[in-house]
Amino acid sequence: MDRLIYTAMTGASHTLQQQASVSQNLANTNTPGFRATIDAFRSVPLNGEGLPTRSFVVDSTAGTDFSPGVMQSTGRELDVAVDGKGWIAVEDASGKEAYTRNGALQVLPSGILQTSGGLNVVGDAGPITIPPDTQVSIAKDGTISTVPSTSQKNSVVVVGRLKLVNPPENQLVRGEDALFRTKDGNAADADANVTVVAGSLESSNVNTVEAMVNMITLARQFDMQMKMLQTADNNARQAASLLSIGG
Repeated sequence: MDRLIYTAMTGASHTLQQQASVSQNLANTNTPGFRATIDAFRSVPLNGEGLPTRSFVVDSTAGTDFSPGVMQSTGRELDVAVDGKGWIAVEDASGKEAYTRNGALQVLPSGILQTSGGLNVVGDAGPITIPPDTQVSIAKDGTISTVPSTSQKNSVVVVGRLKLVNPPENQLVRGEDALFRTKDGNAADADANVTVVAGSLESSNVNTVEAMVNMITLARQFDMQMKMLQTADNNARQAASLLSIGG
């Protein structure tokens, strides 16, 4: 009885947490470069006071699905997709370095190069500024060049280079903002082997059908766990009734 109550109770609670993870995956099916979250259940015995039959079920985040998404051509000069392994360095909301695969870039009126989410893109020498009235081209190694759109179109100016990194995947952690950072919090070194494809974006690697099936499965698990709690409650009531009659 004890094991049934605690397993069902914690199982129902953490099923809701898994549903939240799957919902986040589904919400980002159209986010370029998004990496799906993987969750798993595991049993944890109760330490401290209590009967040894008590055990908990917890939602253990197994990690992130780092499999690549599909490369999609957009023809837009400020779209880039990381070819193979690697990440684009950006500044997060606190000004620290973080990493993303979302290469949908934009230029502010001030000329600062940012992601579509409003994060400054990190270059070899800090934030990258694009001069006004210029056409932008991004090379395979992340070098950003501009050509005046009005006159002297043969005058090419290199304005910076994307910082491309490739730290070991087991050393990366995902933040609540869906950006990745190194476990030790230090900035990763630029990797010259990481390349990008201009005019393209990498799609999310979330499998929509699989995620929907997971949502249905989790909903059924939650219903089953609630029924287990109801069964335990009914058994306890009947046992109490029998004991009172016997007394």
